[in-house]
Amino acid sequence: MLMRKTLRQLSLLVVGLVLTGPLYAQRSALTVDKIMQDPDTWIGSWPGVPFWSEDGETLYFRWNPMGAFPGDSLFMVPRSGGEPIQLTPDQRRNLGPTFSGWHHEEHVYDGSFRRKVYAQRGDLYFHYRDTGQTVRLTRTRRYESSPRFTPDGTGIVFASENNLFRLDLDAQTLTQLTDLRSGKEPGDPKPDAQAKFLEEQQTALFDYIREQQEEDALREDAQERDEESANPPTTFYLDGRNPAQLRMDPSERFVTFVITGGASTKRTAGMDYVTESGYAEERQARPKVGRSYGMSTLYIQDLARDTTFSVDLHQIEGAYDVPRYLADQGVTVDSAETKRELYSFGPFWNGDGSLAVLEVRARDHKDRWLARLDAASGELTTLDRQHDDAWIAGPGISWFGGGSDGGWLPDGRHFWFQSEASGYSHLYTVNVETGVKAQLTSGAFEVFSPQISRDGTRWRFTSTERSPFVRHLYEMPIAGGARVPLTTMPGRNIAAISPDGEMLGVLRSFTTQPPEVYLQASGSEPARITHSQTEAWLAYPWRVPETIHFEASDGVMVPAHLFTPAESNGAAVLFVHGAGYAQNVHDGWSSYYREYMFHNLLTDLGYVVMQLDFRASSGYGRDWRTAIYRHMGGRDLQDYVDASQYLQQRFGLEAERIGIYGGSYGGFITLMALFTEPEHFGAGAALRSVTDWAHYNDPYTSNILNTPETDSLSFARSSPINFAEGLEDPLLMPHGILDLNVQFQDIVRLGQRLIELGKNDWEIALYPVEGHGFQESSSWRDEYRRILKLFEQTIGN
Repeated sequence: MLMRKTLRQLSLLVVGLVLTGPLYAQRSALTVDKIMQDPDTWIGSWPGVPFWSEDGETLYFRWNPMGAFPGDSLFMVPRSGGEPIQLTPDQRRNLGPTFSGWHHEEHVYDGSFRRKVYAQRGDLYFHYRDTGQTVRLTRTRRYESSPRFTPDGTGIVFASENNLFRLDLDAQTLTQLTDLRSGKEPGDPKPDAQAKFLEEQQTALFDYIREQQEEDALREDAQERDEESANPPTTFYLDGRNPAQLRMDPSERFVTFVITGGASTKRTAGMDYVTESGYAEERQARPKVGRSYGMSTLYIQDLARDTTFSVDLHQIEGAYDVPRYLADQGVTVDSAETKRELYSFGPFWNGDGSLAVLEVRARDHKDRWLARLDAASGELTTLDRQHDDAWIAGPGISWFGGGSDGGWLPDGRHFWFQSEASGYSHLYTVNVETGVKAQLTSGAFEVFSPQISRDGTRWRFTSTERSPFVRHLYEMPIAGGARVPLTTMPGRNIAAISPDGEMLGVLRSFTTQPPEVYLQASGSEPARITHSQTEAWLAYPWRVPETIHFEASDGVMVPAHLFTPAESNGAAVLFVHGAGYAQNVHDGWSSYYREYMFHNLLTDLGYVVMQLDFRASSGYGRDWRTAIYRHMGGRDLQDYVDASQYLQQRFGLEAERIGIYGGSYGGFITLMALFTEPEHFGAGAALRSVTDWAHYNDPYTSNILNTPETDSLSFARSSPINFAEGLEDPLLMPHGILDLNVQFQDIVRLGQRLIELGKNDWEIALYPVEGHGFQESSSWRDEYRRILKLFEQTIGN
């Protein structure tokens, strides 16, 4: 088989050298040069997500129509509609706060919602919502952040230089609430033996020295009494460590902060060769998977008792459980001696400070707890435990180390959160006093970005209830119940709700239409505000691909987009999206819009083009997401093998005339396809591809494969470099030298491996000024010229 494929590829290469070019130009109105030019001038610069003014009278959005406005340009449109107006630089700089939802428990607004406090460029501001007046409260060289009103509205609490302060609005006095200091706790130096002898001798011999010591002691006592009468904050020495998540409860009794120590400092680096100085310059980058994050400790300062203590996170149920993959290896844990590494987010206080919720995560990614925190004792009571033998994630549930979505209902007794307990990420509440939970949404769909209305009676959230390919904004009663769609346009809808809840600013896109801004009054049809596309781009009849489901080898129906040519050339190309956990089969404008245009060009040239939401993709629930656990290049790759077989059966194609390509995770799948399943593919282009997962970052990789030192099998069977001897087909590998994500070292190591194996028909294309996501049109053009040439000269003839 290998000899037959090699002879065929050599013959196709000769034919391709003769035929590529003139016929290509005649078969399509598109060219690589055209579709890979600057999208602002070719497609038209589309607007960003809109946002409302605090009074709800103006909708803002960032936009650069036709590339006419260099840099950051902000536009506005009145609530009543009309033509967009560009703000002047002075108007933009003095814009003031914008509306981002009603955050009931955070005290960003006062109790009447009349005033708002916010930070901008390191200073604090007041905004009066009824008059539109903005007042600057601070003008300092220090950086002030995270302001909130005190519950009675008479003061503002904010953070600055790792400490908390309160500004009294009536008395205009500033009080320091915490005293976290960077150094070590001072102490009397311990004298050596000689110094101790001399000091004791001097004290015994001389009245003068004894009198001086007594006076010093009296002064120190008086100073301590003065300080105590001034009620200073409790001092805590950080010993060179930086505090994180510095918070104070609304009653101003409890301060909480997190300190992490002992983290790994070893990082990777890249090299920049095209520099202004003419010297190669090193670029610092991320650590590799398996890094140590250090021990994370949550501290509570009880200001009423003048004491600081740490919270034992391991008191919660399941803290000592052994992950299944380790238990399968025979690992056991003695709960008295060994602890899983845990860390926390919060606490999140209700409005009056009577209740607090803490989110606790396991560093092995298998557990997430929500617990009620008794700040006086440090006691934790479990409210919800989410466990997954693979890893905890899903919409509204962070899986890269940050805190998840969640918050208090206006009653101050119920806390809302999202969970994949049902198999899909849905909305839940828990009564923090009783522990009673309620699931508010259910079904084979996912919920995104929940918000609560100002009056606290309704939810608004985006979901895929109608279809995994469409997103709409819905409204639902606060206790759950019927969900009413607020947006109706086909495609993807990202909606910004006005403060009064009566207007929507919608960023809507469709497969063939980049995002545009619409205004929609409650119960009315949306009105389009922006028109961004150029006449040249609109002149081409862009295709809406057919959305299909094909049956995979395990019986599961896999969603896909299919581009079918009017006249087939007998070849097909499979595209693999990046990130793994992403979605490309949907009815909105694709983030892979360059690839979308390239697929139209390929279809014009006679290729069938197919793109999948393979196992690991987002939008299809927990089981779809975790199907690659401990084996990337397993079920996800098998979906592409099955897709190849589907194309062969439906269109009568030969496997040798089916190409595959993709970037990042898509490049990784391409390598695994050509290295481990070569009989199903004829050529491939692996762009900026991961070649060895042991060299990728920790937050992403350790979720899926655990760590190299604890699960070497998962890394061995998931890394293309270990299977390079299986290469039989032509392979192109473009990579940016400045890629600090999937680093240049990845492709260099694989190149050396292929050299040592004596492999032919492969090449690496280097892009000296590009990182992981290309920026220069010339780089995109060169890269896709090479990809098209590869397919035309191999599978395309």
